[in-house]
Amino acid sequence: MEMTDRKKQILKIVTEGYIQSAEPIGSKTVVERMPGKISSATVRNELADLEEMGYLEQPHTSAGRIPSAKGYRLYVNELMEHKTVTSEEAEKITSALGGRMQQIDQVVARAGQMASTLVGYPAYAVADHKQAVTVRRFELIAVSSDSFIAVVMLSDSRVKSQLMHLQLLVEEEHLRQISHLLNTHFIGISAPEMNGHLMNLSDQVEGQWFLLLNQVVDYAGELLTQAQTQQVFTGGASQILKFPEYRDADKAHELMSFISDSKEDLPVPVGGAPMQILIGPENVNDALKDSSVVIASYDIGENMRGLVGVVGPTRMDYATVAARLSYFAESLSRMFEKPRELPPGEENKK
Repeated sequence: MEMTDRKKQILKIVTEGYIQSAEPIGSKTVVERMPGKISSATVRNELADLEEMGYLEQPHTSAGRIPSAKGYRLYVNELMEHKTVTSEEAEKITSALGGRMQQIDQVVARAGQMASTLVGYPAYAVADHKQAVTVRRFELIAVSSDSFIAVVMLSDSRVKSQLMHLQLLVEEEHLRQISHLLNTHFIGISAPEMNGHLMNLSDQVEGQWFLLLNQVVDYAGELLTQAQTQQVFTGGASQILKFPEYRDADKAHELMSFISDSKEDLPVPVGGAPMQILIGPENVNDALKDSSVVIASYDIGENMRGLVGVVGPTRMDYATVAARLSYFAESLSRMFEKPRELPPGEENKK
């Protein structure tokens, strides 16, 4: 059976009508919204064909039809009109990103909640390393005679520090010597390689100073291990309650629990596509089989990318979500490229 232009037009009307109303769309509504004159009988035949082809479904309790996952996919790929954000929406996004967020951790932690507020759906954010994180530089700063602060600058621009105590007197000259060893032998390598280098130096460094060196290397190794574990930050899980698809308390609780408690299983696609949309069963996890996920990526720099995802019913307003999420991601990329400089409100309006 051929997918004609008329069938595509009818599928578009049904999909957008259902997105707007959350009610199955009948032939009368299609006739009213079709350009030109078309009979109800013709529309009913086309609706039946689209259902047979797998693009529409008919709920048992209704004479109307709703899109299937296959129908949503064709809509997103071919029929959806691509929107741009309004100047008011752009201003809202720019304002949300106006605060000082110098550390990558702070940006990613807030991005999920900000995205949820902007699009009106639950959202999540992830920092994804394109390459393994290593240490760029060590600094040891004396605090007292028996304590110092170890400062570790990572290759992804994060700076971490920890106060360390010793059972021996520490002089600044000793800290300078240990810093030199650290910046000579432990830069740009993995945690296992650090341990190997540490063993090689065990015969060259006096016992008490080897303990100091070991303490700092252990701390740096922990940081590298943590950096390779993706942290997922979520926001707005309760937004799901406003959609009629989740009036069933058990269904709503299941999805909200997944977003909050199993957030590490939320989709993190491989590849560099700036925008990806996963519809219903395209999501690997069963908890998302009746939901859709829209994911935008942004460039953090330093061999890192950020991901912001939005979770909602398959009846999601894909065009609006994609427009707002895309602009949000572009704004984040620009913020990392030029701190606190965001695209002007009219830039995306062409």
